[in-house]
Amino acid sequence: MWPFKLFLILHVVAGASGLLLFWVPVLSRKGAQVHRFYGRLFCSLMLVTASMAICMGTCTLLAPRDTHPFLLMPDELVAGVFGWMMIYLAALTISLVWHGQRSTRTRHAPQQRRAPADVLVQIVVLLLALQCARQGWQLHMPLMMMMPLIGVASVATNLWYMLRPPAHGKAWMMEHVKALVGAGISVYTAFTAFGAVHLLPAAALNPVTWSFPLVAGVSLILWHWAAIRRSVLQ
Repeated sequence: MWPFKLFLILHVVAGASGLLLFWVPVLSRKGAQVHRFYGRLFCSLMLVTASMAICMGTCTLLAPRDTHPFLLMPDELVAGVFGWMMIYLAALTISLVWHGQRSTRTRHAPQQRRAPADVLVQIVVLLLALQCARQGWQLHMPLMMMMPLIGVASVATNLWYMLRPPAHGKAWMMEHVKALVGAGISVYTAFTAFGAVHLLPAAALNPVTWSFPLVAGVSLILWHWAAIRRSVLQ
């Protein structure tokens, strides 16, 4: 299907570019011009990547065998993993980019954090996470039941930040780091796992394959959080 192939090309180009640029804002001095410029560029590339993933997932739901003729698995499983789970992960990535940008833009106006659009984005991710888990239950696929836990945790922590008074003056910075590093984790995870379908098919649906970016990303978030907390105490 030529639309699927077009979405795939755009997805890979934008995603690979974004994942390379991801380390520039992560390692550069926070608030500096380099950090802001490459951070905005990273966010734009992640939105393109995730949007193309949603298009690819939709094509897969409509025609699982035509879009993935090389996979030796039932059509229902192809639609579940490369349809529903891909759409869910893409929506999670969009919500993290959205939340990360909004945490910066609303840092001086806490009441704007709970705008209808902000809450709606979180609700959509929650519904897609539940749908992914439901599909995993029906297909007896543990990975599809485990991955939605990340989305549920993301929605819960995002809403917790949005609906309560900030704990301190740099709480927005911790949310910014959590969300945008989380977006990087989401896309690194998808690239690692879905890419393994072509290189190491036997490892593609192994939870261990999906865990490496998560462990590395969470460690990076905790490291930045510790630095922010130290700055608050000084």
